[in-house]
Amino acid sequence: MMSNILALFYVVACVYAVSWPQGKYTLVKPTSGCPTGWVEGWRLQDNEDDKGNINSVSSGHHFYGEFTKNTKTYYCSKIREEKVIDWTTWTLLSWPKGTYCILRKGGSCPKGFANGHVYWDDEDDSGSYNSLGGTLPDGAYGRNTLIQYCCRSDGPTNIAIELPTSKPFYLVRKSTACQQVKGMNVRNEYIRTDDEDDAGNANSWAGSYPSIEGGKNILMHYCYYA
Repeated sequence: MMSNILALFYVVACVYAVSWPQGKYTLVKPTSGCPTGWVEGWRLQDNEDDKGNINSVSSGHHFYGEFTKNTKTYYCSKIREEKVIDWTTWTLLSWPKGTYCILRKGGSCPKGFANGHVYWDDEDDSGSYNSLGGTLPDGAYGRNTLIQYCCRSDGPTNIAIELPTSKPFYLVRKSTACQQVKGMNVRNEYIRTDDEDDAGNANSWAGSYPSIEGGKNILMHYCYYA
């Protein structure tokens, strides 16, 4: 009897440790790949061609993509609505309180998050070479790029939250520091795009959006966990 009880607790602990919260959402894809069962997609942004392209990405980054004079970013989306149970409380497993962002998928943010967006004014000259494939986060993907985000600031970044630790992943940074995650080391990384240089650059952001820098050229901060 005792061995059966211990085995049950072991199974429950393992299930809890590897489960992502319920709902639909998107994360940026790392070089280690997407979580099992998630779907992938990519967005190629045609960046500025004139006046010396200043695209950059953090040294030693772990983004899966292509980062040259244009920016090709890959994404991992959880699109299944299966109910995930937190067996310690017998409630649906939701995202923990903290200060961080994810990318919106499915038309609305998970409980506890607020919606915001970032708009990139991509290259206008000589026609747009923007392109896409697969499954992407909510947004608008034409000559320019608009991506919807879900952000929260209801807990301190230095209080570690619980998320799966079996595989590296990215969150999007919300404040000046990355959210700590139990059992994971975290590293700040960024992607900077050289956006449209001509008069009338329309880069913008609104709502609850991630930590970004720049006006005409957007630099967005990410947190890599491994």
